[in-house]
This record gives sequence, C-alpha cells and structure tokens, in this order.
Amino acid sequence: QVQLVESGGGLVQAGGSLRLSCAASGRTFGSYAMGWFRQAPGKERVFVAAISSSGGSTYYANSVKGRFTISRDNAQNTMFLQMNSLKPEDTAVYYCARGSRPYIGSPTDYSYWGQGTQVTVSS
Repeated sequence: QVQLVESGGGLVQAGGSLRLSCAASGRTFGSYAMGWFRQAPGKERVFVAAISSSGGSTYYANSVKGRFTISRDNAQNTMFLQMNSLKPEDTAVYYCARGSRPYIGSPTDYSYWGQGTQVTVSS
C-alpha cells in the first residue's frame, strides 16, 4: 500500500516562495506519474501540476504556470513543488497523489492521497 506524506507548507506573504515535498513509501514510486492538487476553503479539490514517472514530462494548471515547478527524485522517493510569486488565491491545502500510469493522464487517474499540507498566503 502506498503512503504519501506532504510537508513544507506554512504562512508566507504575497510574492514569497515555498517548497512542498511529498515523501512516498514503497518500491514503485518511480513507476507512476505523480501530481499535486489543492483545495481552498469551501471549494472543490483541483489539479495543480503533474509529472511523469521519469520526470521528463510535466503539466501545469494555467493558474500556476510560470510560477510553480514540479520535480521528483526517484532515488529518494520524493516529489517537490517549488512555488514562487505566491498570491493570496494560492491559499489552500495542498495534496500529493499518485497516478495509475507512468504518464500524466487525466486528473481522475490520481489516487492514494496524502493528508495534505496547509499553504496560507497573506496579502
């Protein structure tokens, strides 16, 4: 069974940066695409970014393109989300999730959610 643990959230001023991490258990981390999603208060969880199993392909939601960078270290079973130029509308609980295939696919392909990490951006 896959376990995912997010870390790195916190409170930051608008324009600041944070780096989220997602540590995965198990031996299959490098075989699957991984993704980041977020859920703001009172809203549905939405897709943020995804990365293929090898790290060679990435995909971003338009709202974060150019500001966020997703990456992974398969040797360390860890995925990252570097968030720059943060805005108050980025405030949310951020979740990592594992895809069901090596390629990015669609947001519905992702499961095995972590517990989430809170990101709060003050104006």
